[in-house]
Amino acid sequence: MKAEKICKSFGENKVLIEFSHEFAEGKTTAILGASGCGKSTLLNILMGLLAPDSGEVIRESDKISAVFQENRLCENLTASANIRLVTGKRLTKSEIIAELSAVGLGECSEKAVKTLSGGMKRRTALVRALLAEYDILFLDEPFKGLDINTKNAVIAYTKAKIAGKTVVLVTHDLSECEQLADEIIRL
Repeated sequence: MKAEKICKSFGENKVLIEFSHEFAEGKTTAILGASGCGKSTLLNILMGLLAPDSGEVIRESDKISAVFQENRLCENLTASANIRLVTGKRLTKSEIIAELSAVGLGECSEKAVKTLSGGMKRRTALVRALLAEYDILFLDEPFKGLDINTKNAVIAYTKAKIAGKTVVLVTHDLSECEQLADEIIRL
């Protein structure tokens, strides 16, 4: 995937000015920066959800998966059912429960998402994105709201799942970059 001279403004606020980068296939690229510097805007442009004012994104594939800043789960469905939305019949119920167990959610697999805490919802959204079939994975602050022990366990799980995959990670946390990224871009 390649971004060429991406510019984006919101009114007078110039968020991205001629951003260019070639994202290495099979590697994790972290986009690091303070809140409000344009990380999520860039990610939305890379995913094709937001048009740049100028410049272009060249993606070989439209087969993407994502974790957004908001969890975007189906609140009335169970954690397992939310994952089943992306896996179809590719995984058995016990395989899905095993994946949820790996992030500390095994006992919550059959609970409606609306009954889960924010951190539990976050982990469900992440597992769902990781288990989808994709060529490029986009992660926007995927570990926000997790306590340090849970966060470290979920980062280890994520690292194992994304090995050899093309991933773009947006974060303001340098330690997340150091644990997961092959390359860091500072915005």
